[in-house]
Amino acid sequence: MVRGMILAAFIATFVGGAAFAQETCESKAVGKDGKALAGAAKTSFMKKCMADSCTTKAVSADGKPLSGAAKTSFIKKCEKGA
Repeated sequence: MVRGMILAAFIATFVGGAAFAQETCESKAVGKDGKALAGAAKTSFMKKCMADSCTTKAVSADGKPLSGAAKTSFIKKCEKGA
């Protein structure tokens, strides 16, 4: 029972973290000239930024990095913002 509650709290932390990461990536989407990126450049930047931020969050409940199918599943969900 306690393990289930800890897992639920852990997952809730990442759901909120995904929304925060999206805002951070959005605010970082700026070109060398200081202007906001647009079009394909912004799409490419956002995809890479979200993948990078999700990869650092792919850890298990005990703090060990995820691997294999668990990591792939986590990254897919994280990038979708779900």
